[in-house]
Parts: sequence; C-alpha cells; structure tokens
Amino acid sequence: MEVLNPVVKRWLDDATADPDAFWARAAQRLHWFKHWDEAFIWEPPTYRWFAGGQTNISYNALDVHVEHGQGDHQALIALDERGGRRVFTYAELLEGVKEIAAGLRGIGVQRGDRVGIYMPTVAEAIMAMLACTRIGAVHIVVFAGFGSGALSERLRLAGAKVLLAADLTYRKGKDVPLLGIVTDALADPESPVETVVLFRRGSEPLSDPREIGWQGFLAGGEGQSSDHEVMESNEPAFVLATSGTTAKPKLAVHSHGAYQVGIHSTGSWVMALRDTDVWWSTSDIGWIVGHSFIVYAPLLAGSTTIAYEGALDYPAPDTFYRIISDEKVTGLFTAPTAVRMLMAHGKTPIDGHDISSVERVFCAGEVLNIPAWEWFQHEVFGESVPVIDHMWQTETGGPVFGNPYGIDLMPIKPGSAGIALPGIFAEVRTMEGDPVPTGEKGIVVITRPFPGLTATIWGDPERYASDYWGRIPGTYFTGDAAAVDEDGYFWFSGRADEIIKIAGHKLGTIEVETALLRNPAVAEAGVTGRPDELRGEVISAFVVLRAGNERSPEMKASLLATVRHELGPVAVIADINFVRALPKTRSGKIMRRVFKAVVLGKDPGDISTIEDAGSVEEAREAWHEFNVELGK
Repeated sequence: MEVLNPVVKRWLDDATADPDAFWARAAQRLHWFKHWDEAFIWEPPTYRWFAGGQTNISYNALDVHVEHGQGDHQALIALDERGGRRVFTYAELLEGVKEIAAGLRGIGVQRGDRVGIYMPTVAEAIMAMLACTRIGAVHIVVFAGFGSGALSERLRLAGAKVLLAADLTYRKGKDVPLLGIVTDALADPESPVETVVLFRRGSEPLSDPREIGWQGFLAGGEGQSSDHEVMESNEPAFVLATSGTTAKPKLAVHSHGAYQVGIHSTGSWVMALRDTDVWWSTSDIGWIVGHSFIVYAPLLAGSTTIAYEGALDYPAPDTFYRIISDEKVTGLFTAPTAVRMLMAHGKTPIDGHDISSVERVFCAGEVLNIPAWEWFQHEVFGESVPVIDHMWQTETGGPVFGNPYGIDLMPIKPGSAGIALPGIFAEVRTMEGDPVPTGEKGIVVITRPFPGLTATIWGDPERYASDYWGRIPGTYFTGDAAAVDEDGYFWFSGRADEIIKIAGHKLGTIEVETALLRNPAVAEAGVTGRPDELRGEVISAFVVLRAGNERSPEMKASLLATVRHELGPVAVIADINFVRALPKTRSGKIMRRVFKAVVLGKDPGDISTIEDAGSVEEAREAWHEFNVELGK
C-alpha cells in the first residue's frame, strides 16, 4: 500500500513488520499491576491480548493521575442545556467513583456481575461506569432514549442483576420522563433485575419494591470497601449492544486490557489526546463513542472531558459555539448529523463567540459528506484547523480508519475516512473473499485482530463466529462497503447489511420490523432507510395489516406509538406504506433491496447489497409488482 506521508509510512511499516511487538510497546504506555505473559494468543475465531497481564481501566483513568500529583487537575465538566455546570477534579471524580463503588458492593454487586445503566449523560452516570469497572463489575449502558422493549431486552441478554436509572432527562426544554419506561421494562417476567437504584430529579414517587433512592444507595455503601479489583487483561469491562441483521441485538464485549490499549493508542495517534486538552465529544454515553471518547480515552490521557446533556441547538442555535467559547475547547468530536444541523442554522449563531481555542475537529458515525465537510472546514473553522473524518464501530471500540493527526497529519481527502491505522490489517474484498481492485467497491474485512476488537459476543460465541469470522472465512467481516484508492485511503459507502443510521444512532432493520410486529394489527412488516438531509437516514416502513384492520391515519398513529414504545424516539419513521404483501424471494425471504429501490427511485439491480435474498431478476420482478401495489 502506497502512503503519501513518509513519516506515517515508516510508522505503518513498523506495525506491519511485527504487530505483536508494536502493540506491546503501545501497552507499555499504561499502568499494569503485572506484566503480561504473552502479547497475543490467537485461537480462531477468538483471541487474547496481553494474556496474564493484570490491570484495571478505572484505576488507570483516575488513581494513576492522582498518584502522580494531578489530583487538582480538572477531569470532568458536566454541562446541561439548562445552564447547569459542575466541575470535578481528578481527585473529586475519584472520590465520587469510590462512593458509588462502595454503594454497589453494599447492594451485593460482585466481580463479574452485570450492572445496567439507563441514565442520560450526567456526572453520576459516568461515575457509575467507572465504579463498575473499578470493582470488576460489567456495565451495560442503554441509551436513555430507547423504549421499554429495547431496555428490557438488553438487560435480559446481559443478565443484569442491578439497574441504575434516572427518572427523567432534559431535551429541548422539556423534562423527558424515563421512569415509566423503566417500570415497563421491569414488568418483563424474565427480567433478571433484582435491585433498581433511582437517580431522581423530579418528584415522582418510587413505584417498585426493588427500587431504592440514590442517597439511600450511597448510604448503604458505608463500611464497604471502595478498593479497585486487579483484573486480568481479558476480563470484561463492559458490554454494549450493537444492532445486527436479526431482531436480537448483539452485546459486544470489551475487556480491561485490550480495550484500554486500543482507545488509549488511537486517542493519541488519531486525536492527539493529551493532559492539557479540554476535550468535548458531543455524543451520548449510551453509544460506543460516549464510552470511548467522553469517558475512558480522555481520562486515560489525563484530559479534561466535557459531558453535555441536551440538544446542541437549545436553548438557542448558538449553544454549540457558546460552550466551545466558554470552556475553551481544544479538541472537538462530533457527528455528521450535528454538522448538518448546525449548517441549517447558518453562520449567524457563531457571532460573538470566540472558537479560536479549537485546534482540531473530528467526525464519525457515518460518512461526513463533502458539502458538510466544506462548510465546517471552510466556513466555521477556517483553513488553520483540520476537520477530520474517521471510521469505527461498536465492535472495534475505537478508530480503525483515520488520518493520524497525532503522528503527522496527511492530506485530507473530503469524503474519505482516511487510511487503515497501524496494527490494523484491513482489505476490501468480494463476498467470495477475493481482493477487489483499487477504486472498486467491496466489503471491508480485517484479516488480523487488534486490541479493542471485540473477541466475542456476550453469551453467544457461536453467533460471534458465524456473524464476524464466518461470512468471509479467515477474516473479520465489518459489514461496511468501501473502496480504497491508490494512496490507501478508504471511501465508505455505507453499511452493507442494511443497518439504518439515524442521527448517528444505529438500528437494525429487523429490530424495527420486530417492533412493528408487536402491534396486534400487523401481519408483516419490512423497513429500510432512506436519505434525510438532517438526520442522515430515516425509516420507510411497509406494513401488511391483519384481516379485519383498516388503513387509516389512526392506524398509522398506532403503529408509530408501538415503535416509540419499543425502541424510543430514535426510531424516526418518516412514512408508513400499507401494502397487501411484501416483496419476497420464492423461498420466502424478504427482499429489502426492493424497498431501497422504491424509496430511492432506482432499479433494484443498481442497489448494492450483500443480502442472500434472490437474484436481480427476482428483485426486478418483485419491484415491478410492488410499484404497482404502491401506485408508483
């Protein structure tokens, strides 16, 4: 692979020559209670990094800095859209984490137990995450915007015995209630939850005998140890759900050792994270970006990290720029959806705000389209501040492709995610596993594991083997389509397995279809994503009603309410089309390629897909019939 920048080329060559030694050197930049016995053990399809090494990611994020005399340095600035601002030094954040750690032990949480967190991006939620990893418990954070169905399913899959929940969150000036969602999720007869700790901001009373209040929870930790656990490198730190092509979410597992090495390294190489930074990732802790670049990577680097609860354009369109100005943000990480939203407001909101503290800007979550990049790069930040796209997944923990700002910035190619980072062996192949020529689209695969790549799916190793290492044998299947150019830059064209990305949130097609099917009026449902200027994608749904049910505005409202209850407001359905039958293959598989062709106004033969769901001829036949059904 030819790389434009010779400094980066030498760096990549070093990683390629001996990847185990390369990653071992990266790991040595972190604290270990005991050095590992072997850097890498590969037992396909799974593997272990730094086997026998002992560490703790929470200890490295907090205690290490305090012990090195940085206890008075600001660690966390927690902001909200109502003007709330709380600042915690590393010493203060550590004390808060210890208090919650003792509280968890006080309610019986032990090493290896799973703890659900259903809270907005507030300081207490971040402390709870760090407290879990401190005592060796495994946290599963569920985005506080998902409905009760999604919450109960994730808690059940993880086997979470404890749930830490908030009763409400703030969104565009409103108190968004969460307690009813929690109550509905706990009503699941298969719920493993034994104790619910409620972080209450409103006045609604407790309603479940399993619930205890936040203060009572903390008081129960008196006399309990708040000491950290010494964890073997490959013991899990957390699990996090990622949508797939089946209704059942996959829980990616990230470990104390490999995950922290991965995000600490890429945080340095790609983002240039350092202890003098005021870092702001505008994500939510419910997603992997929030885990990695609101919480763990900035704190491992000794940075000051900002956590913000609310809408970036509330109470006014200048909120985003005001926060940058007030907090003197040096590093910014946001999503293309946010860039498009800011772009819609124009440049006027910037007036009166000094954003010159920003040194670099990063985007991820979907492809940063060229018009949005041009606006952010040229109109907002000018030529002196790079706006850098990059790409990664829940399963990878941190960046896989990017422009190595922290090593030596390469030329930015708008629309490209950059190069495969060092120690990451990525290729573009056909579904048959053959290499794809330069410039042609194919499926991105990874041929060798790296620290941070999930080594299993919680409770389902067979699915991990089949979904990730079994589709194109011998390679890790990312599920993303891309082309690579002559300089080694990757150009992503979207998910190859029909994941719908709405404002940076990912939903599987079958997950949405399953939610629709929970409405008793629905016989069948099929969905696809269609482009949306603001959100990236929204959902187009095609629904077959059961006999005796009529198409009507009231029926549409009922279906929308069902999906909102199951998945929350992130599942934005733009249109519901009532049809007599879904397009299917002769073997009965739904052809989502036909949905995509309909919403894009294209021939199905022009739709790129990896579905094993019929030939182009079958798709075109079904497409013609379906268009007639829709009156196209």
